[in-house]
Amino acid sequence: MAALELSREAWDVMWSDAQRRAPEEAVGLLVGRGGRAFAAWPLANASPQPLVHYLADPSALLAALKSADAEGLEVLAVYHSHPDGLARPSARDREEAGWRVPYVILGLAEGRARAFRLPAGDEVEIRVEP
Repeated sequence: MAALELSREAWDVMWSDAQRRAPEEAVGLLVGRGGRAFAAWPLANASPQPLVHYLADPSALLAALKSADAEGLEVLAVYHSHPDGLARPSARDREEAGWRVPYVILGLAEGRARAFRLPAGDEVEIRVEP
């Protein structure tokens, strides 16, 4: 994937979710077809330390994956927020990465989102529809 393409709606939902949940970290999936994410699906953060860590609630994640499969959608990225941090992966983000899709990190303090292939850390361009 050369770039992660997002609809304006997915972008807005992802940011709204992150801002609404601050100071806790938000987590969710970006889903779509043909390499274009047109929906952001927020997931409950089940981490015992939600101010500094995210853990997608296992039952909510399973339900989302089943729904995506039933609708013929692909998980194109995982997103989470750093409410007081920067839009770059932490050591823990790298250690816990298990998906083969980009991880979008929303740095609320700087108002910026960046995407990375983890654990390697290669940056992926984000393109948002106008």
